[in-house]
Amino acid sequence: QKKEGTHMDYFDQQTMPTILCCVCGVTLKSYSASAMCVNCLKGEHDITEGIPKQVSIQFCKKCERYFQPPNAWLVCELESRQLLSLCLKKLKGLSKVRLIDAGFIWTEPHSRRLKVKLTIQKEVENQTIMQQSFVVEYLMLSMQCPDCHKMEANQTWKAVAQIRQKVKHKRTFFYLEQLILKHNAHSQCVGIKELPDGLDFYFFNRSHATKFVEFVACVTPIEFKTSKELVSHDEHTSTYNYRYTISVEIVPICKDDLICLPKKLANKLGNISPLCVCSRVTNVVQIIDPFSLQTEDVSTQLFWRTPFRSIADRKQLTSFIVIDVDKTGQYFGKYALADVIVARESDFGYNDDQFITRSHLGNLLKAGDTCAGFDLVNLNCNDDDIKSIRGMDFPDVILVKKTYPVRRSKYRDRFWKLKYMNKTDEIYRKQDIQKRETDHEIFLRDIEEDKELRSLINLYKNIDINDKFVPPQSDDEEEDFPEVQVNELLDDLEALQLNEENDISMDSNNNNENDEDEYFD
Repeated sequence: QKKEGTHMDYFDQQTMPTILCCVCGVTLKSYSASAMCVNCLKGEHDITEGIPKQVSIQFCKKCERYFQPPNAWLVCELESRQLLSLCLKKLKGLSKVRLIDAGFIWTEPHSRRLKVKLTIQKEVENQTIMQQSFVVEYLMLSMQCPDCHKMEANQTWKAVAQIRQKVKHKRTFFYLEQLILKHNAHSQCVGIKELPDGLDFYFFNRSHATKFVEFVACVTPIEFKTSKELVSHDEHTSTYNYRYTISVEIVPICKDDLICLPKKLANKLGNISPLCVCSRVTNVVQIIDPFSLQTEDVSTQLFWRTPFRSIADRKQLTSFIVIDVDKTGQYFGKYALADVIVARESDFGYNDDQFITRSHLGNLLKAGDTCAGFDLVNLNCNDDDIKSIRGMDFPDVILVKKTYPVRRSKYRDRFWKLKYMNKTDEIYRKQDIQKRETDHEIFLRDIEEDKELRSLINLYKNIDINDKFVPPQSDDEEEDFPEVQVNELLDDLEALQLNEENDISMDSNNNNENDEDEYFD
């Protein structure tokens, strides 16, 4: 019986009945639900019928957002899941079929077209399921969103953040601009205005302005106040339209400023010497006692509780020549305490006056170097600012930084560059323009000389200079000049794309010229 059963199974498998296709006559197996072959089914039925093959999608060219009906604008990257979901929602007729797979097909970014390959299934006749793949093309139509329309019309801003600092230079705003660009904190800003005493940032919503001010508070010590102005009022619905102004004041202390702390504040900060130097300003004010290497941080709350100001800034620095350096053996981080003998650079050839001082720059200075410091003998200060140091003995000179006059005297094009925000310039006076250019050059020099500052911002390769840049080599220049390294620079993708487009256009023009020459020949 087992052998007979085995022969019967083998016989059933080999002699399975077949039928012919009712259209083309191709042999089919009898268990096929339809009487037609696959090719004939595809010819008779089109399951993509009712699904459009070309669809338009609205796109704002300025803010690069996509329109989602009825009134939403979404930020989507190319070939992202969010953009794919938005494209599928634009298709009509997908509810009648079963979607199996969907994905983007690569297209040129500047073509303003998106291609999506879809795979769908649908039951046709006699419970036969048919699967088919096809491509849908999306045309990106330029359309201005309401926010960009309001921005172009220069109207209906709801909040403004006014950032000010009571100092005589703009180096702080150059630094703040680079931090804003690095973290893209101005993405919700609809307008930026540059004024002689600060910057104004305009927003559509109060929440966006508040978020921006919170970012500024994370990178620099500030104090802010909020006020509002009534613009319109509807008595019937009791609705009020306000404009909000957030006034932001940055602490009036900058790097390399000479500070005289109030006596109570100096006691709170570990009995630090009242006369100290500002070494750095982040979200706190970092100060250092150049005579003992004691460092302290003045927080934002502590500063505004007992405010103080600098008694001298960079404009009052005097150039000195180092004659001798004797280290004391005391170190703290990158600083080293040393007794330094210096002489004014302007006194050479006139007198032999020398000064003995103690400095925190012992690891940087050596005999023959040039440095900058405050000459306390010829420094004029307000009596109210120096109350806490009356009766105390201090050296006649306080050294602040090492300088590189030989390198600075030789102008060279920088092989790196910075990016800047699109601002509306409200500076018209010639003196203010020259002052801004001078402060910008000082800021660029600070970037070159301060490695910690370079680590906080983005530096980009200057393509125009990099191709012909040769590292400077000269025997009379300072060997320890802190040069910007190539590995610290980022590629400027926008400039690269522009150069590629220019090269393509040049090649096409050359090809057209060659074709014309052949035609005339």
